[in-house]
Amino acid sequence: MKLALFDLDHTLIPIDSDHAWGEFATRIGWADPVEFKRRNDAFYEQYKAGTLDIHEYIRFTTEPVRRHGPGASAEAHTRFMREVVGPAITPQARALVEAHRKAGEQIAIVTATNEFVTRPIAHSFGVQELIAVELARGPGGWYSGDIAGTPSFREGKVTRVAEWLAARGRGWGDVDITFYSDSRNDLPLLEKVQHPVATNPDDTLRATALARGWRILELFKEQQ
Repeated sequence: MKLALFDLDHTLIPIDSDHAWGEFATRIGWADPVEFKRRNDAFYEQYKAGTLDIHEYIRFTTEPVRRHGPGASAEAHTRFMREVVGPAITPQARALVEAHRKAGEQIAIVTATNEFVTRPIAHSFGVQELIAVELARGPGGWYSGDIAGTPSFREGKVTRVAEWLAARGRGWGDVDITFYSDSRNDLPLLEKVQHPVATNPDDTLRATALARGWRILELFKEQQ
């Protein structure tokens, strides 16, 4: 089985969807414009530095959604897709996914961003298989602010992909995997697969890719 895995933020789309959702939530009045932005920016810097506490971040970033409930949140996300994410998706990114699809490969997006933010984005690429941070639900059936299971972050991506494969009766030796990512945070999974592709890589990942002879793809520069 040939499998094409894609990170999402700064890999398939040239924005961080989690951070962008926080900015959008602030813009529509769902969060304090000063304090939320300060904390959102700080968490984003921690992510880029590889020091993010994913549990703390999920409690923070889902607070506006938890407070407004499923109906209003779904409506807000539709607007977020229309105003922020949709315009950011490039023909080059769609073509890359489509090339793997036409080659008969199974496609999945593997992201450290939570399922609420990312599932509609995955669907916009025609990708049904999403491995994202799963959100636990409280007694009322809505998000509690906790993470369900292993977060798909850093080493957790390896665990979650292994679980995904096991659910289909397969292991690492049964698949030929290409994985596209921009981030140093994804080195554990990049090192696990047969075909790592450093895509729009950060400085640390670029240096690693050059040292190990990994393919480097500048997906967004190719549109300029």
